Amino acid sequence: MRIRRLLSEPMLHFLLIGIALFAAYRWKAPEDAGGRRIIVTEGVVNDLVTQHVAARGREPSAAELNHLIESYVRDEILYREGVTLGLDRDDIVVKRRVRQKIEVMVEEGAATAAPADADLAAYLEAHTARFVQPAVLTFEQIFLGETTSGPAVVKAVALTRKAVRSGADPSELGTPSLLPQRMTQTPADLVARDFGASFAAALESVPVGEWVGPIESSFGAHYVRVSNRMPAVTPQLAGVRDQVAREWENARRERARSDAYTRMRRAYEVTIETRSPAGRP
Repeated sequence: MRIRRLLSEPMLHFLLIGIALFAAYRWKAPEDAGGRRIIVTEGVVNDLVTQHVAARGREPSAAELNHLIESYVRDEILYREGVTLGLDRDDIVVKRRVRQKIEVMVEEGAATAAPADADLAAYLEAHTARFVQPAVLTFEQIFLGETTSGPAVVKAVALTRKAVRSGADPSELGTPSLLPQRMTQTPADLVARDFGASFAAALESVPVGEWVGPIESSFGAHYVRVSNRMPAVTPQLAGVRDQVAREWENARRERARSDAYTRMRRAYEVTIETRSPAGRP
């Protein structure tokens, strides 16, 4: 009677089930004492073959595959021994590599379906300046010298204006320089690269077909005539969809990394120990 009552106890049932599960686990997955068990899975072997094909253009022979597997095992053993000795703890290269792997995992884990046109249109509207197609300029310039203000520049502009109106060849006027005397159908951002942003911006607003100056560049003062100008254009999504999609994806990855780190950071208490500056108590 007492045995029957004992056998009917729920706690005994849980205990027996636990023992059975533990025994089954030990049978199916023997203990890896101290990380001494290395399993070279079929997936690992396939990866080794894939890497060999990418490098050599053919599948490895049996001997080569054995060598690849043994090399993998060697790397794994040496890595584990190094971790056991704590060699990874203060190695900045190892830390950066692990950080990169975690960030990739976070990025892929946060991956969503391809963005809808509505997502891309909203991103384009929020970052219009990144996608604006710059003005296209055709102009010629006469370099007046490095001085950008004062009587000398006023005099140089007056003399140059008079010479141009008299039919002089613009290429023979002004101060010699290595700057291009004429640029044709050139995007404004490339003009800014060669002459500076203020010069390119000025050329987008001066009258077309007229000599004007002085206009300041990174090098000095110029007398300039814009003969043709196509204004900057804010593109429609259809024209820059691929570029917007790349930027949107980059922003998504950056946001995923930042959000994941913020969550991780909350779990840590950070203490920064610094020495008192010299001369302070």
